[in-house]
Amino acid sequence: MNAAASPKTVVLIHGLWMTPLSWENWQARFESRGYRVIAPAWPGMAGDIDELRRDTSGIDRLTVTEILASYEEVIRDLDSPPIIMGHSFGGAFTEILLDRGLGAAGVGIDAAAIKGVLKLPFSTLKSGWPILRNPLNRHKAVALTPKQFHYSFGNALSEEESRKVWERYAIPGPGGVLFAGAMTNLPGTALKVDYDKPDRAPLLLIAGGVDHIVPAAVTRSQAKLYRKSKSPATVEYKEFPGRSHYTVGQDGWEEVADYALDWAETNTA
Repeated sequence: MNAAASPKTVVLIHGLWMTPLSWENWQARFESRGYRVIAPAWPGMAGDIDELRRDTSGIDRLTVTEILASYEEVIRDLDSPPIIMGHSFGGAFTEILLDRGLGAAGVGIDAAAIKGVLKLPFSTLKSGWPILRNPLNRHKAVALTPKQFHYSFGNALSEEESRKVWERYAIPGPGGVLFAGAMTNLPGTALKVDYDKPDRAPLLLIAGGVDHIVPAAVTRSQAKLYRKSKSPATVEYKEFPGRSHYTVGQDGWEEVADYALDWAETNTA
């Protein structure tokens, strides 16, 4: 990739229990600003949402390693380093891809915790409990009910609004990914970075003030790990009060999207 070229491409990485369709508003907005926007699906998730809900066999055993490899391949095939943005587990993947030397800048939105983050709020555990409560779910994709989705993603929405979001975007989540997140501080985890890496691209971590899955305290803790490191690479933290884990679509998403892209443009200028 040509590192001298200004970023003209944005790569969007979705999170657990979602597909790339969850980025539809951001994709249109960034395209209107002249960017090429690509939002690849996790392996096995490129099909019809209704079909994914009926048949999870293609994603039951999906792993973090496989997901990262698929995005790394996409990004390495580009002519120049893109801006990488990820939500939830996609935010964690964004950090890891930057650690691998990819991207001109990265934005992690409500990013899942990676190795070194020790905070485990009750709301995080409750949100993941539909999968984590049964060890057999490690090799099974499990869906959230509308009620569970409302607590985890849409707690800043009405039940009716959250139900509409669930109907349009929600799919079963591969259990192996969430179990990997729960065990991120154990040896052998793929969810890790070298905080001291000196030549990492600029990184912005965005938190939602009322996020249940990744509370702002978790994101702040992660930002501190970067700031305490020996690396001179740019790492910044931004918190948006009143925003849930569904910040990419919740009313006011435009402010978050514009802040993320403006920051990336400034830090790759």
